[in-house]
Amino acid sequence: MRFALAAADRHRGVFEAFVGAGWTPVKLYSTPTDERVDFNRALVARAMGLGLPVQLSPIVEEDLADLGRRGCDALVVAGYNWRIGAWHPHLRFAINFHPSPLPVGRGPYPAVRAILDQHATWGVSCHRIEHAFDAGPVLATSRFPLAPDECHESLDLKIQLAVDRLAGEVARDFERAWNDAVPQDPFAASYWKRWSESDRTLDFGRTVAEILRQVRAFGLLETQATINGSVVHVRRAVGWTDAPRAAPGTVVHVGSPRTLVVAAADGYVGLVEWSSIELGAADRIGR
Repeated sequence: MRFALAAADRHRGVFEAFVGAGWTPVKLYSTPTDERVDFNRALVARAMGLGLPVQLSPIVEEDLADLGRRGCDALVVAGYNWRIGAWHPHLRFAINFHPSPLPVGRGPYPAVRAILDQHATWGVSCHRIEHAFDAGPVLATSRFPLAPDECHESLDLKIQLAVDRLAGEVARDFERAWNDAVPQDPFAASYWKRWSESDRTLDFGRTVAEILRQVRAFGLLETQATINGSVVHVRRAVGWTDAPRAAPGTVVHVGSPRTLVVAAADGYVGLVEWSSIELGAADRIGR
């Protein structure tokens, strides 16, 4: 079958899985990336090496009609941030690889909440694309365990690997999987909005375990905190419980290089990887 892919580098494996299963690619859609957490250079280079057209703007109806004229059978989506419109008049199939075990965790980026809510297991799903986000019948799901100290980066890599494996399974037996797709249970469904600034903000009045879980859940996406009047962005922290000797939020030690120990409700949190865009913040924080 002939397919178009909408994805970025983290899901390059989806492209390779479908090509490896004998599918013929006709076009790549991607999005502008921040080159910090998201990238698309490798996938774009792979597509261009095959002579495929590449589009970095949203898919509109004319794009879907053009795919139909090219004899494209399916649109395959993985980690694409823009809504897919009405594809039914133009294509036979449209599927999305979603980073949660649907119907739990519908929404744009469920991995963070999976850690915050302390899920013991997680998974990825392949579903038909319908008008409602992430609500179409499920072709296949792959589940895996989460560690008690799971972090954003480890879960992100587990998701990428699971999506690659699932893509291979779906691509090799696609029409059966499509025809046997199971409608999602609306009573078990949950839609998780993208996080807010308050979700990312550390509160040192909470326990060490809660603070460290929050830092792990965001990882390279960063949490933030206000310390001695300055806003800092935190990527990595350590901590331990101990009898508090200072009010929560108090800087009790400034180490080298630029590590901070801050009092929490039941112990201390060490900020070992942090930054601030405020001029002179490091001097104010270290007073």
